[in-house]
Amino acid sequence: MRDDVIVLHAMRWPDEIRDPGELLPPPVELSDEEIEGALALMDSMTREDLEGAEFQDTYTEALEQIIEAKREHREPPALPEPEGEPGQIVDLMAALTQSVQKARADRGEDADVHDMPKKTTKKQPVKKTAAKKTSGRKPRRSA
Repeated sequence: MRDDVIVLHAMRWPDEIRDPGELLPPPVELSDEEIEGALALMDSMTREDLEGAEFQDTYTEALEQIIEAKREHREPPALPEPEGEPGQIVDLMAALTQSVQKARADRGEDADVHDMPKKTTKKQPVKKTAAKKTSGRKPRRSA
């Protein structure tokens, strides 16, 4: 660091080097009311009730256990079985259709949803290239 700026050592041409003062944001004047308002906003957005299982970082804890096991040259702990029922497979088209019907019903529109017509691809006839026509004359010989 030099003059409160992180410096990267690389070969540069003199015209590529900028003055670090250009990177500083312009100074701003704040009133006491603005500072108090900002502090009040931070206090109102702060949560003190971040306790419980939903706020526990299980990923970091599991990773720490794996690192510790590797450090001690032993097998990492076995993964616990997931709790509850296995995940359900969701039919996305059915969910989308249901969502569209609900949205239309909420707006008071007709909620009928029809299946999309299936695309049929017709084979295009292959165009044949015309054969070269010959005039039937024999080429002249030059003497």
